[in-house]
Amino acid sequence: MKDGVNTVALAVFVLFFAVVTVMGFMAARWRRAADAENLDEWGLGGRSFGTWITWFLLGGDLYTAYTFVAVPAAIYAAGAAGFFAVPYTILIYPLMFLFLPRLWSVSHRHGYVTPSDFVGGRFGSKGLSLAIALTGILATMPYIALQLVGIQAVLDVMGVGGGESTHWFVKDLPILIAFGVLAAYTYSSGLRAPALIAFVKDALIYIVIAVAIIYIPVKLGGFGDIFSAAEAKFSATEAPNDGVIPGEGAHWTYATLALGSALALFMYPHSITATLSSRSREVIRRNTTILPLYSLMLGLLGLLGFMAIAAGIEVENGQLAIPQLFENMFPAWFAGVAFAAIGIGALVPAAIMSIAAANLFTRNIYKDFLKPDATPAQETKVSKVTSLLVKVGALVFVLTMDKSVAINFQLLGGIWILQTFPAIVGGLFTRWFHRWALLAGWAVGMVYGTVAAYNTSSPTQKHFGGSSAEIPLIGETGYIGLTAFVLNVLVTVVMTVVLRAVKAPEGADQTSPGDYTADAGDPGVQEELPPPAVDARH
Repeated sequence: MKDGVNTVALAVFVLFFAVVTVMGFMAARWRRAADAENLDEWGLGGRSFGTWITWFLLGGDLYTAYTFVAVPAAIYAAGAAGFFAVPYTILIYPLMFLFLPRLWSVSHRHGYVTPSDFVGGRFGSKGLSLAIALTGILATMPYIALQLVGIQAVLDVMGVGGGESTHWFVKDLPILIAFGVLAAYTYSSGLRAPALIAFVKDALIYIVIAVAIIYIPVKLGGFGDIFSAAEAKFSATEAPNDGVIPGEGAHWTYATLALGSALALFMYPHSITATLSSRSREVIRRNTTILPLYSLMLGLLGLLGFMAIAAGIEVENGQLAIPQLFENMFPAWFAGVAFAAIGIGALVPAAIMSIAAANLFTRNIYKDFLKPDATPAQETKVSKVTSLLVKVGALVFVLTMDKSVAINFQLLGGIWILQTFPAIVGGLFTRWFHRWALLAGWAVGMVYGTVAAYNTSSPTQKHFGGSSAEIPLIGETGYIGLTAFVLNVLVTVVMTVVLRAVKAPEGADQTSPGDYTADAGDPGVQEELPPPAVDARH
């Protein structure tokens, strides 16, 4: 690692950061309706984004700064096992094509802002809606924290992160400034800010990857030498499953982690928030054909982990491997561009995540339980304030806790959010599941997933330090979240049969079959709605 501050890279980084800050505040007036005091405008961008804006927004939302740091870092540390992220992003888009247009249609019909709004309206259950909302908020908080971790990694490599002897305020001042800017323009502009900034973020990422995949291999002697260096490193380790090709014992872990992660990713509130901002269901369907371009980029990005090995990068914290590779291999000015891509890549998803978590609190906790008669303006105000508090919580998490704890809790968040799949996706296709059965299945999945994750901890990885454990009855190691999901579904099905047999009361369904296939131009969106959700659920 180079000593001192990389002033050229820092200057380029600050320049791009200033540009996107200005764009973030300007976004408050971009495509804004006259009446902006409602969650549709602030939290969903007026539900007006077309194909390209949605593509950039979803790409900026799903492919975060932590993705660009952590995926190649995992490959740098563990070899091809880290490539599980590539097949899981490929699996996402057929799933997206199947269920997200239906969720968009019913949400557009009934004015749903969050997945919990839909679940509450579909099953007539405030309790189930609350469970989905709390799960979404809990799973999102550490995810936001990891975006700040990504910025911090870049700042450390540029030499402005401070040292252990530096006063905490001076050491953390850059991240505090970044947080303040993020909080200010998110509060002012809502979802429009990350939507506009996503254009810059994605353009920078594509440029950096295109240059890196050509320039760095040329400097290192070609891909043959890169793979040879990686193979030599992993051959010398004692871990049998680390290597350029996953070992036989890693197959189940690799497959279940990819499948479970694919099922979980679009359950995150920020993924659904970006989807509901689209102006039509056809926008979502078209995006399934062009979003795989990000998967191609992710595959190329993963190769940077092998390049870091070949370049002789040695870091104690694996998250610094790729930023350090950029600093060592690129000219200082282009290293600044690469660092800006990662930094801006943190701002976009962090903004969307905080908005999504705030919307969950406002609609499914504040309005459902604290102030049922809240006006649209009051809802918007509460969401704005909550988005600030969410970001403050993430900042405190990053500044006061070990970074590995944030990473471990994000892994736990993936296990948790997967347990909302039966209620959300199941509800899009059938009303057969009983609301109490869904709640029971969710509880079993949450408890099993949490306990199993805790039990995987080791002396070097405490506090939920792993996401894989032995699968019951199979005897193979697999993703805990997927095992918890299977238990969740089994409990839900069995309990539904029992509850239907004893004729347990079901909640009122606000929706009708036509709601799930309607597009934006169809009549009867708001005027023909059934009674409000607060009256139908019990």
